[in-house]
Amino acid sequence: MPGLEETAPAGRATPPKEAGYEIEAQLRAGGAVRIAGLDEVGRGAWAGPVVVCAAVTDLTPPPALPGRGGRQVRLTDSKLLTEAHREAFAEVLPGWLTSYAIGSASPEEIDEAGMTIALRRAAVRALEALPEAPDMVILDGSNDFLGHPWRVRCEIKADQRSVTVAAASVMAKVHRDRLMAALEPAFPAYGFAACSGYPSPVHQKALEEHGPTPHHRMSWSYLDDLPQWRHLKKHRDPLAGEGQLSLI
Repeated sequence: MPGLEETAPAGRATPPKEAGYEIEAQLRAGGAVRIAGLDEVGRGAWAGPVVVCAAVTDLTPPPALPGRGGRQVRLTDSKLLTEAHREAFAEVLPGWLTSYAIGSASPEEIDEAGMTIALRRAAVRALEALPEAPDMVILDGSNDFLGHPWRVRCEIKADQRSVTVAAASVMAKVHRDRLMAALEPAFPAYGFAACSGYPSPVHQKALEEHGPTPHHRMSWSYLDDLPQWRHLKKHRDPLAGEGQLSLI
C-alpha cells in the first residue's frame, strides 16, 4: 500500500508504540483459550450509534503497513493512527483475525436506557455474533460494563497494549465512521463525514439553524444550549427503569 498519507494526528510527532500480546499472554497462562478484545467508539458523540467490535486473534504477529523511509506502521489504538492508516488496516485485518463481530446500539436506545446499558447491549451483540464464545474478554479502561456471565479483564490503555483490543479499536472506528459518512448526502449541513457525529463548529452551527436529525441523541445536554430546540429534549426517569422517556 505505497503512498499512504502519514501525517501524524494532532499533538503527536513520533510514531505510536505498537500493541503487543502482554495481556493476552498473562490470560493464556491463567488458562484462557479464546480471548476477545473489545473496544467501543461513539460514546461521546451527539449523533449516531455507539459501536463495539469484538476481535479474536491467533496470537500471531499482526499485519503492518508500509511506511516512508522503509519503516512500518504497526497496529495500535485507532486514535493514534491516521485516517488513511485506519482504513488500510481495516482492509487487511479481517483476513488476519481469527474472527470479529460488530454490535451497535441506536440513538433511541441510548436515550431510553442510558449510555451504560446501551454500551453493554452493543458489546453483548458483538460477542454473541462471534462464531465461538470467548472464555475471556479484555476491556479497555477500568470499568467493567459487561458483567455476568462474561469473564472480563479491564486494562487501562488496553487499545495501546493489546493487539486484540487494538484490532477491535480500528474495526469499530472505521465501521462507525463509514456509517456516519453515509448520512452526509441526506444531512449535508451537519458535516457527519468529517465529525462522525461528534461536536464540531459545522455540526453545532447546523444544530442551531436546523435542529436535530432523527440520528441525534435527544436526551443529551447539548440541547440545553439550543433555546430554539430545547423543547425537543427527552428526559429519562432514572427510577422508572428502561424505556421511560418524556418531553419536558
